[in-house]
Amino acid sequence: MKKLLGCIRRADKDFGMIREGDRVAVGLSGGKDSMALLKAMKLYQYFSPNKFHLEAIMISMGFEDFNTQVVKDWCQELDIPLTIVETEIAKIVFEERKEKNPCSLCAKMRRGSLHDEMKKRNLNVLALGHHLDDAINTLFMSLYYEGRMHTFSPLSYLSRKDLWMIRPMIYAEERDVVHVVRTHNVPVVKSPCPADKNTVREEMDRRMAALYKEIPTAKHNILNAIKKGDQMELFFHTVKRHK
Repeated sequence: MKKLLGCIRRADKDFGMIREGDRVAVGLSGGKDSMALLKAMKLYQYFSPNKFHLEAIMISMGFEDFNTQVVKDWCQELDIPLTIVETEIAKIVFEERKEKNPCSLCAKMRRGSLHDEMKKRNLNVLALGHHLDDAINTLFMSLYYEGRMHTFSPLSYLSRKDLWMIRPMIYAEERDVVHVVRTHNVPVVKSPCPADKNTVREEMDRRMAALYKEIPTAKHNILNAIKKGDQMELFFHTVKRHK
């Protein structure tokens, strides 16, 4: 946990993610990344240079076999308010639209529901559980499938909703998150989504894992290349919140 918290502190310092008095919501899916982030953000409250309020929001997609009780118990253990928003996203995506590539529409609808609920609860910062491996995978997906260099930003401003979106674990590797889950008994809920483990993103994750196994220094070299010159700003499309 110490390493993960160090990554969060560094990201907050570099990008100015959290300001005094912010009302932060962690977007919970029940997966390892968001559940570990919630634990880490709770601990970060104790030594963050800026005091902030913390809540959790989960968008229930309408799958009948999804166990939300695990998430409720986790939030109760951490003493973090939880809001579960019931939707019919699964029905729309898989039954009505019958999407062959459902992830894009699903993500768009979940984000919309998250943003709307945040406005209702007077929350102004959304924290998501993406980590460094996610950022690199997204970069290569963009290169392979879109012909451009692009990945998500550690910090972005949603002008239409007047919300900030942050990714506090941007400097953390997936193995750091896995270590926290194992050593701190972080509960994880299996996704009931039919597309789980069978998406382009999952395939890219497998490819990159094979690359790192064959070339152990590959991830380190990719990061060094990104950090040279102006590439960090181009890579992350960097913005920073002003105090």
